[in-house]
Amino acid sequence: MQLIDNTSSLKELCSRLSQSSFICIDLEFLRRQTYFAKLCLIQIADLNEAAIIDPLAPDIDLTDFFNLLQNPDIVKVFHSGRQDIEILYNLTSQIPSPYFDTQIAAMAAGFGETVSYEFLVNHILNKTIDKSSRLSDWSKRPLSQNQLIYALSDVTHLVHIYTYLKDWLTAHNRTDWISEELSAITDEKLYLINPDEMWQKIRHRSHSARFLTALKELASWREKRAINKNVPRQSFIKDDTLLNICANLPSNKEELCSIQGLNRDIASGKIGDEIICVIQNFKLLDKESYVTPPKIKDLPSFENSLFELIKLALKLTAQEHKISPRLIASEDDIKIFCHDTNKDANFLHGWRYEIFGSLAQKISLGQTTITYDPVTHSIKFTDLSK
Repeated sequence: MQLIDNTSSLKELCSRLSQSSFICIDLEFLRRQTYFAKLCLIQIADLNEAAIIDPLAPDIDLTDFFNLLQNPDIVKVFHSGRQDIEILYNLTSQIPSPYFDTQIAAMAAGFGETVSYEFLVNHILNKTIDKSSRLSDWSKRPLSQNQLIYALSDVTHLVHIYTYLKDWLTAHNRTDWISEELSAITDEKLYLINPDEMWQKIRHRSHSARFLTALKELASWREKRAINKNVPRQSFIKDDTLLNICANLPSNKEELCSIQGLNRDIASGKIGDEIICVIQNFKLLDKESYVTPPKIKDLPSFENSLFELIKLALKLTAQEHKISPRLIASEDDIKIFCHDTNKDANFLHGWRYEIFGSLAQKISLGQTTITYDPVTHSIKFTDLSK
């Protein structure tokens, strides 16, 4: 087992890996008490070798590893790699490219939606993973042999899973089926932090522009403070408490101390001063600058009937082709289409149109019937336009 803990050894490893057509990567990290994840371990492998890089080693510079991630001739393989990419982007302001995600590929190969790495190891390689080290504190040193073995298995198995899925997609002409999903994961906008948009991630039931604007201002303040202090955003004020503050909009620290869920010590201290300041500034805003409440997405009953029928067609199409329905179309896409069939949608183009979009259009035009076969217990759509 290679444990790389110095710059010289890392440079040699990266030089060898630079000759490969692909490399498999996995990260171990810690983010319980910080806003930004702390990178604790890097696992990397190709067909010839596998290694563990210790980014916490005192005598190591990760520049060669980061450069390897940008080599255009090497495919970077991850499983459910969004969190890993986020960590790497925060460290380098770059996204590994070109990128391949085995979880996304598995959706097009009949393994279902958001399938786990453990599931693929079991079903493709007929092996099991020892999960005893899964919840390790990867920041502590030294790491045990069991921890290192577990960590390395995240890429040694991934090498074979990648080659299997890549060959399967190629053989079944489905390589293009995942291109949009892979592009979405590597879109830089996904990893840019915009505090002014964080309010949209908080669950609420309000459609009041005043309430939502207050939520936007307070959520933005909380995000900026969490970033500056490098602490989790909910470590000092939880979402529910933020909503309670927005509902009451206290004018002073005494009123703030009565907010349900807010620690009195926090309310009466410096953070309390900051909250009151945010609220006072919010109250000075012109109503024209308030956010626009999101539109209710529920369809009227006559459009909802079409939505349910097309959603059934999506389910049957996905079953026929043994892929995840989400890979073909989202419910929001179908709702938009049902509301206005002249509007463009992803499933009206390319391979999605061939297997589903054309059927959806014909259903919306009344050019398709649906029948149930009591012998085969199957549902069939029949094209009436021919």
